[in-house]
Amino acid sequence: MPQPAASQPLLIAGHSYRSRLLIGTGKYRDLEETRLACEAAETEIVTVAIRRTNIGQEPGQPSLLDALPPDRYTLLPNTAGCFDAEEAVRTCRLARELLDGRKLVKLEVLGDRKTLYPDVVETLKAAEQLVADHFDVMVYTSDDPILARQLEEIGCVAVMPLAAPIGSGLGIQNRYTLLEIVENAKVPVIVDAGVGTASDAAIAMELGCDGVLMNTAIAAAREPIRMAQAMKLAVAAGRQAYLAGRIPRRRYASASSPIDGTIG
Repeated sequence: MPQPAASQPLLIAGHSYRSRLLIGTGKYRDLEETRLACEAAETEIVTVAIRRTNIGQEPGQPSLLDALPPDRYTLLPNTAGCFDAEEAVRTCRLARELLDGRKLVKLEVLGDRKTLYPDVVETLKAAEQLVADHFDVMVYTSDDPILARQLEEIGCVAVMPLAAPIGSGLGIQNRYTLLEIVENAKVPVIVDAGVGTASDAAIAMELGCDGVLMNTAIAAAREPIRMAQAMKLAVAAGRQAYLAGRIPRRRYASASSPIDGTIG
């Protein structure tokens, strides 16, 4: 008997996940707050900035693996802080060594230090090299439907268009382009960057995105643990609303109790 649509898992590179909320692990006060936020969000995939986070490359220092053990979470190494393809590929190879050969990575090649907007040319170049090197690549990109298609054709296992610049909290700035990406993609589409509050996450899911990745929206909130709980609920609600199918938008009222056919 087929699963109800609402309970179908998120599938990435052959692995299934119940949660559609992915969490970044930077910017928290300490590792304990990171742990508590991830638990409150009930996330299963956590991103790790290899160039900024100790996961074993600094023996004797506090390690993220103590707070978020790999047997409980899928650690998703990312190339945050990389500004060209060569640097990004090298970082992914380091991550594979540190994580015992795990292939799943998040590719992120930046083109501007102020906006942290992706360099799409270098992103394409790095994606080609990593896929050829047998990595499973989840790729951060602009909200360009053509570029998303090209990255999928290269062999990326998920495309991750931004909603707005990283850490901006501006929310989804272009629903049309996200919808175009979603309607044409054959791999998961996960909104990455720009989410500010729960309603932003819900909108992304209502558009049909398969998941949402966020860091600053939770870590920089006044109460990160409470915000993590809110994001969990928002992603779940948005997914349910998408599956339920919203009513059409109309310019005029449509009575909840129609007057056609009333008695007398």
